Amino acid sequence: MSPERSTALDLTEAIWAKSSHSGGQGECLELAHDVPALAPIRDSKDPAGPVIVFGRDAWHAFLPHLG
Repeated sequence: MSPERSTALDLTEAIWAKSSHSGGQGECLELAHDVPALAPIRDSKDPAGPVIVFGRDAWHAFLPHLG
């Protein structure tokens, strides 16, 4: 039997930054820049809510496709 592994990412000490594209309309994304190899994203209106975590390479590949 293999030992249990925790897959939860502890983001309690993460430093979150709002997107520069948010435009002040209240519909903002925040990105935690200090998590190596990952790009955790959350809704700034709900900081205690869910976080979507992308790999850094996937996040950087996605960014040019934003309008």
